[in-house]
Amino acid sequence: MDFLTAGIICIVLLLALMALGLQIGLSFILSGLVVGSLLLSMDSTLSLLGQAAYFSVASPTWTAIPLFILMGAFASNGGLARRAYDGVHAMTRRIRGSLLIATCFSCGVFGAVSGSSIATTAIFGKMALPEMNRLGYDKALSVGAIASAGTFASMIPPSMMMIIYGLFTQQSIGKLFAAGIIPGVMTAVAYAVLINIMVRRNPDLVPSEEDEAALADINTNTASHGGAAQIWPVGLIALVILGGLYSGLFTPTEAAAVGSIVTLALSWYLKAFRTAAEISEAMREAANITAMLFLINVGALFYSRILAVTGLPTELTMALQTFDVAPIFILLAVMAIMFVLGMIMVPVGIYALTLPIVFPLLVKLGYDPIWFGVIALKLTEIGAITPPVGLNVFAIKGVIPKDMKVTTERIYQGCMPFLMCDVVILAILVAFPAITLFLPNLLMN
Repeated sequence: MDFLTAGIICIVLLLALMALGLQIGLSFILSGLVVGSLLLSMDSTLSLLGQAAYFSVASPTWTAIPLFILMGAFASNGGLARRAYDGVHAMTRRIRGSLLIATCFSCGVFGAVSGSSIATTAIFGKMALPEMNRLGYDKALSVGAIASAGTFASMIPPSMMMIIYGLFTQQSIGKLFAAGIIPGVMTAVAYAVLINIMVRRNPDLVPSEEDEAALADINTNTASHGGAAQIWPVGLIALVILGGLYSGLFTPTEAAAVGSIVTLALSWYLKAFRTAAEISEAMREAANITAMLFLINVGALFYSRILAVTGLPTELTMALQTFDVAPIFILLAVMAIMFVLGMIMVPVGIYALTLPIVFPLLVKLGYDPIWFGVIALKLTEIGAITPPVGLNVFAIKGVIPKDMKVTTERIYQGCMPFLMCDVVILAILVAFPAITLFLPNLLMN
């Protein structure tokens, strides 16, 4: 069989298996095995699979992923998400729509110790939705805001998707972490401004000022440590991780390990963990998530190697280079492809399918690889709230109280204003790369 034809079959087969509902990691492995056996011997194909599985766990940088997952499990089970939420709400309590705005900023704060957008969405959905529903917040806006704000955990460091992008492209994890800070904060502020504008134009979206003020007073009076001061554990963890990383004291893996230990110690100190069984449960959750994610990673690496064997990425890169168009049009075409794939695939799958083809091309065209990492991650954030397969939408759907009765279509409807806001932020980041590269150049040079 012709190698390029095999490459096309490889992509079509992957999309077909995913359309049939097969788990994404298994889809990568099965499509790679089929095409690999057509081009190589089965022994050679299985050898490639074994190498992909080995390198998924042998590289020290890959080890940072389960450690950050463990840190996120300690943080969520240790009540740090609740402290972040209450602390931020204490600062926004006198603003109309304060619970919505508090949720947006709290997701950004908790992203500094979580790294998982799905986990952040589910956690804040459980905490905030019942209270919003009780007070009379618009249901579509409430679930849309939480699902959209959950994506901040992918951008604000430490981000697992940043690590995976860095491993696929051999870029500095520290620079990628630094590059995500300003875009993440920009998006959180933009969401807050958007909510304020929407509430001013339609006051019926949120409860009366009297009801919100009464809730704010209750939360302030009953807070275990009082107001905004509750946020200090999350700030300390972020300071230890990022400070150690950018001072050169820690590698990314060491930063993840130290962050896990500090998070566990703070959760124990704050009496969120009282028994060894509670710690074991958090570790069990982290192990389950790690196993699922690494199956996807192994499959994605194996698939990308089979795709490289077909020569399709090289041929497409050379063909795109011959186009007599400005580099910006090629960039926009790449972004459009990743945007469409974001509607039907998980981020790791998008990276495995596109980066072998587009990354060398964009670098040759003069685009900064760190900057493009933020653009790629922003596109996958948008995909997380875009139909038909918005991962954050399904995450929030799973935690909606039964009495709210919100359909999936209503969730997507609630996400639309925030999706448009994301598109505007994306356009700004594309037009002004210096926004993304300022902190990496400042901290890492």
